[in-house]
Amino acid sequence: MKNTPVDYKVTKEVIESYGLPDFGKATIREVVAISSQLEELTKTEFIHMEMGVPGLKPAQIGVDAEIKALQNGIASVYPNINGAPELKSEASRFIKAFIDIDIDPECCVPVTGSMQGTYASFLTCGQCVQGKDTILFIDPGFPVQKQQIVVMSYKYESFDVYEYRGDKLSVKLEEFLSKGNIAAIIYSNPNNPAWFCFTENELRSIAQMANKYDTIVIEDLAYFAMDFRKELGKPFEPPYQSTIAKYADYYILQISGSKAFSYAGQRIGVTAVSNKLYHRTYPGLIQRYGGGTFGTVYIHRVLYALSSGTSHSAQFALAAMFKAASDGTFDFITDVKEYGRRAKKLKKIFTDYGFYIVYDHDLDEPIADGFYFTITYPGMTGSELMKELIYYGISAISLGTTGSNQEGLRACTSFIKDNQYELLEERLKVFKENHL
Repeated sequence: MKNTPVDYKVTKEVIESYGLPDFGKATIREVVAISSQLEELTKTEFIHMEMGVPGLKPAQIGVDAEIKALQNGIASVYPNINGAPELKSEASRFIKAFIDIDIDPECCVPVTGSMQGTYASFLTCGQCVQGKDTILFIDPGFPVQKQQIVVMSYKYESFDVYEYRGDKLSVKLEEFLSKGNIAAIIYSNPNNPAWFCFTENELRSIAQMANKYDTIVIEDLAYFAMDFRKELGKPFEPPYQSTIAKYADYYILQISGSKAFSYAGQRIGVTAVSNKLYHRTYPGLIQRYGGGTFGTVYIHRVLYALSSGTSHSAQFALAAMFKAASDGTFDFITDVKEYGRRAKKLKKIFTDYGFYIVYDHDLDEPIADGFYFTITYPGMTGSELMKELIYYGISAISLGTTGSNQEGLRACTSFIKDNQYELLEERLKVFKENHL
């Protein structure tokens, strides 16, 4: 029996009670359940690095605007399925201010978080053209998005971009797109979990391939403007958030209120459809629905069937935050830079005790410090490391669940408390001694 910070026998019993053949394939929610149960049973504080949940206070501007909307009686009124006009116009302005792209207010649609935005996007994209029934994931990525594909009985293909950065990316994409079955490509930028950011040349390559094979690109901007190596976040001034929108014709941007504004609990975001895509008709949509453009089908058929609209009061919260950010009176980037500071400290502690950063470079540039980072330990698979760290009161998820072919873990910085840096050092010291 090992000498571990969390009782070895109890930990082993709890893990086995979940009946997981491969612990490395445990979902985020299962890891949370196991670590929380062990905290309760052993009275041992865990260092939670598994959940990508905001760890900062919500933007007060949003809270105040939502309270005001509720006090004005908005809760009794069904939201317009197209979205509140205030939010649509401010979303369009926010996109211009921080991405330098023109998307009409009509094409900016409120959704109950980017999770619903991607679900509706997958569903609509897969119905556009007969035979184009597969979503291509540029991995690693958010595991639950593949679960969405499974739920709707769609198909997906994927590849780990680790070996295909730079000039190799377009060649790899053409390998998939040339088969003619890819309806849409999805990726996150900055990347969840590896935190790399595609370069302008890489975004151009993705767009060129998408344009060549008439494929829609879904860009998940959940971590909007959080590449802290650049001075992003000044409205209407470069540098801007990098985006496929500068190069592609048919694209969808998912802009979430959860991370950038720490407004996750209200489930609010915006799906911004390119003007060209919004107004385009597709034979599959005409056959299925009798008419409509991509944008109108997305809103009036798919979103209407899913939720009949998005929380009315939360739309006013997001509109207020977008407006203040675009006005330059709300510096949302300064607040979320805390995640970068945490990542820098955490990565140093892990590497001091023999761990390595898996995705450590953006081509020839060191990876940014941000919401996530990736770790591995010599001689251990990601599954083994994930399970082993539970005994030390440290919970994270395996990179295998994100579509990565690399051995290691995704660690999130959002729940780290000030007292836990010292606690992490103490536990990793014991871990290192036990693995000499």
